[in-house]
Amino acid sequence: MSKLLHVIALVCSLQAMSILANAADISVPPPLAPAPLYAPPPINWTGFYLGANVGGAWAQGSFTDSLFGLNLNNGTDFIAGEQIGFNYQIGAFVLGVDGAVDFSPNDRTGHGVVTPVGTIQATSNNTWIATLAARFGVGLDHWLLYGKAGGSWIGNSFAVNNLTTSMSIPGSNSDGNIGWLAGAGVEWALTRNWTLKVEYTYLGLNSSSFTAPATAPFLGGDTFTTNRNFQMVQVGFNYLFTQGD
Repeated sequence: MSKLLHVIALVCSLQAMSILANAADISVPPPLAPAPLYAPPPINWTGFYLGANVGGAWAQGSFTDSLFGLNLNNGTDFIAGEQIGFNYQIGAFVLGVDGAVDFSPNDRTGHGVVTPVGTIQATSNNTWIATLAARFGVGLDHWLLYGKAGGSWIGNSFAVNNLTTSMSIPGSNSDGNIGWLAGAGVEWALTRNWTLKVEYTYLGLNSSSFTAPATAPFLGGDTFTTNRNFQMVQVGFNYLFTQGD
């Protein structure tokens, strides 16, 4: 009986040693690496865009006539309009073209000037502002810093009235002023498609003139001249049709 117990003990010892040896050969797996964080792709500014804007325009210049020196004060206009354009991004550089049309509801009226034919007053109205410019800038992921240069057109009309007789000179000027523009702005991509911009633009305009006909009820032959430059500050948004839309 004792021999049997010794044999059983020996067998159990050999099995235990085998189990320990096999356990020693089992390697511990390395810890799992953390899952990589998802980073959204950088903004690509290439594509067409449409948008709208609001802002203000400050007139700087003069309105004069050749006989009595009528003058209009410089004024501020509220403007609102739309823009359309195209961007093309090459590395960090963004090139493009931008066109906009803005409308203004504001008139400016000068003080009446007493003359031998009555009290004369002049009124000027800038009805619309159109611009076409090249844009060039640097895209810093969600930010676009840019400058612009091009041409501008303003629909300007003025009327000359005799407050004493309630008569007006017929055919007052309704021509547009043309000129050049230069400006700069910053645009921020709120999402892949929607962007918000703030922009400053300076418009250098040519002068515009109108000569009252000799048959006018007053001031026949008088020449009226406008010579204005504009500064504009606008806030706007664009919808950018990026590649893949």
